[in-house]
Amino acid sequence: MPLALPATKWMIEMAMLLLRSESELILKSRRVVPQRLLDAGFSFEFPSWPEAAHDLLDRAFPNGPRPIPAALAGN
Repeated sequence: MPLALPATKWMIEMAMLLLRSESELILKSRRVVPQRLLDAGFSFEFPSWPEAAHDLLDRAFPNGPRPIPAALAGN
């Protein structure tokens, strides 16, 4: 199981300086649309995140009850 320690904004910014990257990549959410893939005719097996999440849960818990995240409870 991966272990992650809590980090404050300034800690992340310092780490990103050392890694020569942007802290915004971690600190801010972005809506991303894979327009180049879509334009090229690529089709996703699960076009929406709830479908993908249900599939992941089915794979993680194939033989029994599984936890239902609050965001998926209504679907």
